[in-house]
Amino acid sequence: MSENVLILREGRLGRIRLNRPKAIHALTLDMCEAMSAALLEWRSDPDIDAVIIDHAEGRGFCAGGDVVLLYKSGKEDGRAAAEFFHAEYRLNHLLFTYPKPVAAFMDGITMGGGVGISLPCTYRVATENTRLAMPETGIGLFPDVGGGRYLSRLPGHVGEFMALTGARMDGAECYDLGLATHYVESSELEALKERIASAPERLQGMLGAASATPPEARIAESMPRIAKHFQHATFEDIIASLEAGESDWAENELATLRAKSPLSCKVSLRLVREGAGREDFAEEMQAEYALATKVVRTHDFIEGVRALLIDKDNAPQWDPPTPEAVSDELVDALFAPLTASERWTPFPES
Repeated sequence: MSENVLILREGRLGRIRLNRPKAIHALTLDMCEAMSAALLEWRSDPDIDAVIIDHAEGRGFCAGGDVVLLYKSGKEDGRAAAEFFHAEYRLNHLLFTYPKPVAAFMDGITMGGGVGISLPCTYRVATENTRLAMPETGIGLFPDVGGGRYLSRLPGHVGEFMALTGARMDGAECYDLGLATHYVESSELEALKERIASAPERLQGMLGAASATPPEARIAESMPRIAKHFQHATFEDIIASLEAGESDWAENELATLRAKSPLSCKVSLRLVREGAGREDFAEEMQAEYALATKVVRTHDFIEGVRALLIDKDNAPQWDPPTPEAVSDELVDALFAPLTASERWTPFPES
């Protein structure tokens, strides 16, 4: 078991607590495997009625995955990255298909891999501290861990907006968009968890009773603009629409997009659009795994992590440098399926 995740039984409740505070609980291979092992054990255990996932000390739920490991692997043969993705996506799929109710407490930063372990859960609790985002285009990656499914099903092209810009959603916005099922004040969480542990079979009712009315979702004001500019078929068309937007909002979003990897933006937009047509979550995971194992070895991913997390000069040199220079052939190659022996597979059903 990994010391970075605490696996607990509290009566008839299974509890998974992320415990890597110095990295805002970013997921490692060991953490993913430990979480999956517990969930597989509890899946058929008649003495476990429900599961909750939260974090121990620290200022966020989960900041993502172990990007530095992926960076080092991508610079070599990519095998360690593929192993991590395989384990992480198995965990995501296990949560998505879990037969018992699971509640994730998204108190604080919930990004990347943190989205991957919260959005598949039956119940997703946001608070006033929640900051949910998929910021991968800033490091040359794409919104994986099921992003192609979740983002594609958001209203008014908000999914494309989040995938491309990496915009952060607060707790009220998560609730308004359906990314969260409940909104609870953070001061109420510990007492709520104690009540759940005392009677986990009443999980849904307890979450409802503890829920507060969230503030007005700030994103509501931007929805017409998001729908107008992010509906377009191509990344170039979205850029052109924002250039003609003639508003401070359009100007700010345009500046945001121009700082992202053009290749990642095109990959992310295609993933969200294709994800809309995938009903089987295992199919989504297979597509994202095939994509991730290739993208992690691209120049833009290695350069993006270098610039933002290693050297921290915040000046990545993207290649290709412009959207127009990113060819369809380059994107098609990244989306090519893997062979049967290389393909991602879920855990066997119990």
